[in-house]
Amino acid sequence: MRTWDLTSIDVQPHLPLILSTSDDARAIVLHLPAGEQLQEHEVHERAWVVVVEGEVEVTAVGTGARVAGGPGLTLEFDPGERHEVTAQADARLLLLLTPWPGTGHPGALTLEEKADARENAAEHARR
Repeated sequence: MRTWDLTSIDVQPHLPLILSTSDDARAIVLHLPAGEQLQEHEVHERAWVVVVEGEVEVTAVGTGARVAGGPGLTLEFDPGERHEVTAQADARLLLLLTPWPGTGHPGALTLEEKADARENAAEHARR
């Protein structure tokens, strides 16, 4: 058994801390200072976000739905579901991603697929 006290872990803003990684999931804790935002983004995995401390507002980009809350607020996002998170007050968040890595995640690509991805990105940048 491994345990963490999410309220006392030293996690700095802009430096998410990976707590655990396995073939099944990844657990990350992060500190989002008041007024800062995880701008519109998506992940390849199913994601759960749990507010441990502070207050956040979360927007589902596709629908415009918004929810705000503090400790205990838990959100679930489908793989590829675009969203943004804004800290209304200094916030500490637990992020759970499963399966890890998700389909299409760069960590799950073969070396050949990674090379193709680089070539495709370079081609896209030239346009």
